[in-house]
Amino acid sequence: MLIPGPDTRVVELRVHGVQGTTAQSLVDAVAAVDVAGDGLGRLVRPADRLRRPAPGPVLQAGGRPVPRVVEGYVWGRMTSGGWAKATWALLFPFSLANVAHWMLPPVPERNLPAHLLGICLRALLRLAALLLTALLVTQLAVISLDLVAAQCLAPRSACLLGQDWAHRVPWVRAVVGMLPVALAVLVLHRVSSVDWRIERPASAPTAPSVLPGAHVATDPDTPSLRVLHLVAALGTGAVIALGGPLRSLAAPGWHGAAIEVCRLLAVALVGLAALGAMLLDDPTGGAPHRGGRWLRAALSAGPRRVLHAAAWAVFAAATALLTRLPARLPGADEGVQLVAALLTLVCLLFGVLLAPAALLARRTWSELPRELRPWAGGWMAAPVLALAALVGGGFGAGIALTLRRLLGHGALPRGYDYIALLWGVAGVLALLSALAVAATTGMVRWSSLRRGKEWAREAALLHTGRTRDLRAAARAWWWARWERHHSHHVVLIGAAVLVVGAVPASLLRLREVDPPAWARPVAALGVVVLAVLAIGLLRAVYLAARRPDSARRLGVLADLAAFWPREAHPVVPPCYALKVVPELVARVREHLADPGARVVLAGHSQGSLLAAVAAARLLEQLPPADAARLGLVTAGAQLQWAYSRAFPAVVPHASLAALAGGLGGRWRALCRGTDPLGGAVTTWRRQVFNGVLLGAGFRADGTSGALPPATTGPTGALVLGGDHWLPDPQRGPFPGRRWAPGVSGHADYTSDPEWDRAVAIAAGLEGVTPAPPVLPTAREGGLTLPRPSDLTP
Repeated sequence: MLIPGPDTRVVELRVHGVQGTTAQSLVDAVAAVDVAGDGLGRLVRPADRLRRPAPGPVLQAGGRPVPRVVEGYVWGRMTSGGWAKATWALLFPFSLANVAHWMLPPVPERNLPAHLLGICLRALLRLAALLLTALLVTQLAVISLDLVAAQCLAPRSACLLGQDWAHRVPWVRAVVGMLPVALAVLVLHRVSSVDWRIERPASAPTAPSVLPGAHVATDPDTPSLRVLHLVAALGTGAVIALGGPLRSLAAPGWHGAAIEVCRLLAVALVGLAALGAMLLDDPTGGAPHRGGRWLRAALSAGPRRVLHAAAWAVFAAATALLTRLPARLPGADEGVQLVAALLTLVCLLFGVLLAPAALLARRTWSELPRELRPWAGGWMAAPVLALAALVGGGFGAGIALTLRRLLGHGALPRGYDYIALLWGVAGVLALLSALAVAATTGMVRWSSLRRGKEWAREAALLHTGRTRDLRAAARAWWWARWERHHSHHVVLIGAAVLVVGAVPASLLRLREVDPPAWARPVAALGVVVLAVLAIGLLRAVYLAARRPDSARRLGVLADLAAFWPREAHPVVPPCYALKVVPELVARVREHLADPGARVVLAGHSQGSLLAAVAAARLLEQLPPADAARLGLVTAGAQLQWAYSRAFPAVVPHASLAALAGGLGGRWRALCRGTDPLGGAVTTWRRQVFNGVLLGAGFRADGTSGALPPATTGPTGALVLGGDHWLPDPQRGPFPGRRWAPGVSGHADYTSDPEWDRAVAIAAGLEGVTPAPPVLPTAREGGLTLPRPSDLTP
């Protein structure tokens, strides 16, 4: 530990979590002022009455006051605010497909079968993502080109929009049908082209890293993948307009020949885009010898512009050839069914190949305790991709069914009846599943209370002598534990419900059997569910653009999904981590240029992940003398219970151990048992024995194993290893400090007096007094106790 001198000062750089926050609340001040940044990424400090940057509260460390500067990095405007960012919610299925890529299991070194499976899985993911884009365009063509232009604008139509002038004037109906598709493609191009201006650090690591987020980097394939998706979208629109993938629209003479040639060119463009998306390999390992290098070179800036222009030319030619639309567009039904069938096949194949890949990767986590192993045994990417496909198809079908009901006219493709049946069955199963989960949870809760089982023995240690607080805390601990343990089960159940609902619908469709009479109420329920899905999402987007509070609530999903770079799908919100992390690194390096400064990165919730990745980058770049003046504080973090288990290749448990060893005890994690979203980070297998909290975790010397018993801090917190378990409700109020009454859960960590102590320890100004040894024997990596007790999450 460095000895503090008279010029020592602490810079506390805070990073907020999802849902955004105000600059004032981030730095705990009544007013805040920007001191750096570009408006999207804002660095703020507390302000005095003249709107000047003011120093933060003095930090008490080592029995003396130490000057402290409190700064905050505000990044909420990157994911919420305005119509442009609100419409990102409509791209949520694309984001799910992109997130599924980062959930793939790690590929063990020197394992050829695992390497080949990884290539196949990445190729299938990119193909599925491309098919999602094609499905969106196909469903939009069903609405605009078939339902509106071909049917509602037909002469003597019963639809309110039907007018004879639209039939007399050439190309009017074609333009009305094709214009929404063209606008959608332009929006996709605009969203995929948005990126953040990034101030990159002066140096970057050249060797592969084992620290968290080592692979979170810009994908050089993104421009090529963007063009391939746009080409596939334009080609799909042209194919649907000209009759479909199987046959062309009937027309006499040269007109029919031109339609056939244009349709074949559009089919070729779609096939080329699909082949290119599959062959583009994953470049995040930084290896220039990857198999997709020749395709990456062929899709340089010049060829991309040519390919893009050719796709627009084919789309324009298809519009020009639609001089007269038939009463029904045959390509709409065929296109929807073909794209849906291909997407289903790709998802099934992906799930099948993911199983052996997860088994081969199992040796990378087989030594870990069960509560630290990846969700679903590393197979979690398959249900997430299935959800992306089913939600994407359901959203488009919901809009079409709702619009047909509003117009009071028109017929939709036959496949939509089976989609309604799918969602009807899924709705019934979801209701039954919810009732079963609620009943099971209630019975377990009732049984534990009846038997007097202690679910939160740590709470008894934290609230000794305070019966009322103990009752409130124990109840909150139980529910928070349930949510952390079973949140991924909700995703699995949701995917299973939709997949099971798809089975009877698919079987009936393959056999060309109409839904039986007993299934009609279920199909009607499916129509209602789809309408609610479509209207609810559109309403959420409208409210998000008009009301900031709603924007922040909707931004939770965007914040979680937009952390990941564009890898499988380019039409997703830009990755804010690629801007936030380099700018945090640059700011820390700027502060560390002062020899007396010690910098503590402090992140809450999602900000903990950003702060941890930034700290990992700094450990790779800083000389040892400067790295010794760096600390990390995480609060309400999901690094252990969620991220290391959902993304085992990007944030593996070993990377957290390497980060803890690199910081040498200067990583402090604040956690509450009442927090349903945050949990322990540096410890596991926690057990209470003989009134003492024991556990295993990361040690200051970089190893892992049994830890000394927890100590009770001066503010009542239990400190086990690097984890500070806070009493919730808080003790106090304390003189001179803000106090938050009641159960705080996931919020307001900075109000706890233990926050300042954690910052002082992370800054190297204070240490944790080791506790005397206890009777239970300890083993490396775990504990063996004389009697069993309940584990906490």
